Amino acid sequence: MKAICMGVHVLDVLVRPVEQIPEGQGGELVEEIRITAAGSAGGTALTLAKLGADVRSAGAIGTDPVGDMLLALLERGGVDTSLLVRRDDVQTSASVLPIRPNGDRPAFHVVGANATYGPGDAPSFDGTTHLHLGGPEFMGGENAAEILDRARKAGVTTSADVLAPGEPGLLEWIAPAFGGLDYLLPNDDQVLAFTGEDDLVAGCRKLIDRGVDCVVATRGGDGAVIVDADGEERVPAFEVNVVDTTGCGDAFSAGFLRGLSLDRSRADAARLGCAAAALVAQGLGSDFGDFDLDAADEFARSAATRG
Repeated sequence: MKAICMGVHVLDVLVRPVEQIPEGQGGELVEEIRITAAGSAGGTALTLAKLGADVRSAGAIGTDPVGDMLLALLERGGVDTSLLVRRDDVQTSASVLPIRPNGDRPAFHVVGANATYGPGDAPSFDGTTHLHLGGPEFMGGENAAEILDRARKAGVTTSADVLAPGEPGLLEWIAPAFGGLDYLLPNDDQVLAFTGEDDLVAGCRKLIDRGVDCVVATRGGDGAVIVDADGEERVPAFEVNVVDTTGCGDAFSAGFLRGLSLDRSRADAARLGCAAAALVAQGLGSDFGDFDLDAADEFARSAATRG
């Protein structure tokens, strides 16, 4: 698998556990603070690398120290960063995430350089097998469609997920890209908000009607549902003690795409995605977990047996 993860790259600063923000000049002791590479492209790239893919990051970051650190963390995780472009006039995207005791993660976020990437920055797709577009809303559907069209003409399998909360206006903004997607990987809340449906499968079918070949919607602790023109299939999640949900969606995307690259069925690929997400959820940050493909598969087998 030779993948490009294109789009949103973020430096995350995570703090846990945070039950409340101190008032005024007050302070609070916490158990852990970590800095990680993340984002719907960056986080996916990290987990793909763990699972044995040859993966390159493509996107825009600043020339600031935040960008330097983001590059170093991606490279330490086995990601080729040579396709990341650097901007002098805008900062690297970053987030501060106070993680609640139950794993929820409100966010303070700067969009930064992520909003500046477009078709003129995109590389050639020669030799690439998979393109995953993280956060197409940052460049808009027309620009994303241009990039996806180039990739498909090169024989590349295409996928995307959405970072922003779903709403009908955002759907119209990114919908021009749908005809270039083999797989759309949203979460359930996004699907329902995009389509106005109360039923997840019905919402996924509306997105297929807009041009996507297959929608794989994650459902948090309930796993994922796979919907295409021919039917639907549900894959359960694995039960774990959740520390932090940051990067779980990206880890699922990575596991699913890696499974497809190994010629696994969509359901088996989704099981690998659920395993990767469960492993990441047990610690702090998108890069949590020292696992590889064999370890993720063994986790899935053991968890299924326990279940």
